[in-house]
Amino acid sequence: MKRLIIICEGPTEQEFCNNILSPFFITKNVYIQAPLIKKSKGGIVKWNGLKKEITLHLKYDSTAYVTTFFDYYGITDKFNFPNWKIAINESDKNNSVNILEKGMKSDIDSKFKFRFIPYIQLHEFEGLLFNNIETFYQQIPKNELIGIEELKSIFENYSNPELINDNKETSPSQRLSRIIKGYNKVIYGNILAESIGLAKIRNKCPRFDGWISQLEKLPKINT
Repeated sequence: MKRLIIICEGPTEQEFCNNILSPFFITKNVYIQAPLIKKSKGGIVKWNGLKKEITLHLKYDSTAYVTTFFDYYGITDKFNFPNWKIAINESDKNNSVNILEKGMKSDIDSKFKFRFIPYIQLHEFEGLLFNNIETFYQQIPKNELIGIEELKSIFENYSNPELINDNKETSPSQRLSRIIKGYNKVIYGNILAESIGLAKIRNKCPRFDGWISQLEKLPKINT
C-alpha cells in the first residue's frame, strides 16, 4: 500500500482528509496521514518553518509521499514563500498559486523533491463547500440559514466555487459566517463536505480535482 502524508493548515482540512479523502484513497490502495502544520494556530506559517517540516517527513519516511493542503487566502509577503514577489503580480490567481507551488517544490532538497507534491487551495478550503445550494437547504436548519439572499447570489455568480475571491469581507469563510448563524468551520465544513461528496466537489472544482488526480496516479516507491 502506498503512503501519503497531507500536511494540513488546520482542523477543518484535517477533518476533510480523515473523513472524505481517506476512505476514497483506501480504495486506491493509498493510506493517508493528515498531520497539522506544527507551531500553527490554525493558519499558515512562514515558509522556512513549513519547509523544515516537509523535509523532515521526506527524510525520515522514505516510503511516503508528502503533499500540502492550505489556503492561498492569508498568505502574505511576511511568510516568505518562494516566488511570492512574482506570484503576487499575476492577475490570474490560478497562475499565482501555480507559481508559488513551483517555488515550493524547487526549494526542497533534490534528493527528496520527487516525493513532494505541493498544493495550495484556491482561494480557501471553504470555497469547495459552495457546490450545490440544495445542500445548504438540506443540511442547515432554517433558523440558522440567515443569509439566503447572499447564498443565492453566490451560486448565480460563481459556477466554479474555487473562484470565490480572497478579499477580507468576501472570502468563502467570511461569507459562510454571514450566511449561517453560529457558523463553526470544522463542524459545518464536515457536515457540508460529507453531504456533497468527493465526486461532486471534484466535478465543480477543477484545480482541486487536478490535485486529487495527481495523487491517485502516484507510482509505488521502490525501497
